[in-house]
Amino acid sequence: MANRSETDKYELVHQPIDAQALAQSVRADTDGAIVTFDGFVRNESHGRATSYLEYEAYEAMALQKMREIGRQVHEKFAIDGVAIVHRLGRLEIGESSVFIAVSAPHRGAAFDACRFAIDTLKKTVPIWKKEYFADGAVWADGELPPAPPSQKTAS
Repeated sequence: MANRSETDKYELVHQPIDAQALAQSVRADTDGAIVTFDGFVRNESHGRATSYLEYEAYEAMALQKMREIGRQVHEKFAIDGVAIVHRLGRLEIGESSVFIAVSAPHRGAAFDACRFAIDTLKKTVPIWKKEYFADGAVWADGELPPAPPSQKTAS
């Protein structure tokens, strides 16, 4: 059997995420479970009606970090395959922003690995979310992009 980590998927996309194809991509005959996480745009944030979201990323580093998460889940959990895809650009209400699929012989490892993957992604991958409302826009808490190198920041 091929090394499953070589067939894992890590992508940043600007088009809708095909969740069904990603779940199928991690499936193997030796698996008994696939656990997925589908994070999508909701219509409110902190009591305000959301119009849409925009995601930006430091793409080269984001992909590197996503691959690191994949290596970690393979080391920590008895899984076979993993797919992590994050969408960038403008997303409307109901559209998927992040999708993770993990396959494993047993459901426990698949659940644990999927939870670890999304939690680690949110903490470590340089992807930022801007929320748009009827009365303006804000960067989501804890998700400000870094200031360009030419700008001075307050110390």
